Amino acid sequence: MRIRQRLLEMGGIVEEMVGNAMRALLERDPDLAEDTIARDREVDALEKGIDDDCLRLLATQQPMAVDLRFLYAAMKIITDLERMGDSAKNIARASLAIQGQAPVPGAENLPRLSQLARQMIHDSLDAFVDRNPDFAREVHGRDDEIDTLYEETFTKLLAGTLEQPQRTTTALHLQLVALNLERVADHATNICEDVIYFVEATDIRHAHTRYGAGGGSHER
Repeated sequence: MRIRQRLLEMGGIVEEMVGNAMRALLERDPDLAEDTIARDREVDALEKGIDDDCLRLLATQQPMAVDLRFLYAAMKIITDLERMGDSAKNIARASLAIQGQAPVPGAENLPRLSQLARQMIHDSLDAFVDRNPDFAREVHGRDDEIDTLYEETFTKLLAGTLEQPQRTTTALHLQLVALNLERVADHATNICEDVIYFVEATDIRHAHTRYGAGGGSHER
């Protein structure tokens, strides 16, 4: 189906944007940062195009049951992907802001945080394509690990500003990077919830389960 293909294209771009934004930060590559920022326009265009396709099908085909849930899930997923693209753009902008600055304590956690978040993007979309709610639940549960790592990173960066006040600006930009990676994972968690609803017609957004802290949705 065209919608599924375009949604996966959008997800691939977003996953690449997150990876490139982190590379730009770690390798001090301003050109890669600028390229990442520019690619956000592709993501925005895909969101609008997919949304239009979904609305057209809703109006002309009047889908029922699982087909209706698919369109509902797709429209929510592209919103989360668009916001992930915004987070990648924010990371790239932060990398430009601290060009030439030395690392600060806590920054060593960022590559791992990025790796976990990118894997969640990839796997949540795999769960969607495969219509696999069990895998979606497993991916959903990974958000706890990312939340823990984010909190540890934030604490270290904050402590670094107290020890080295002259590097506060750098630490604040890196806190923004960590926050945006945590938000990427939150959006991937939302996608997992949409997969479960699409396949099972089960809404777990506010259920008190073991899947994620509090079992709630994030950053909708």
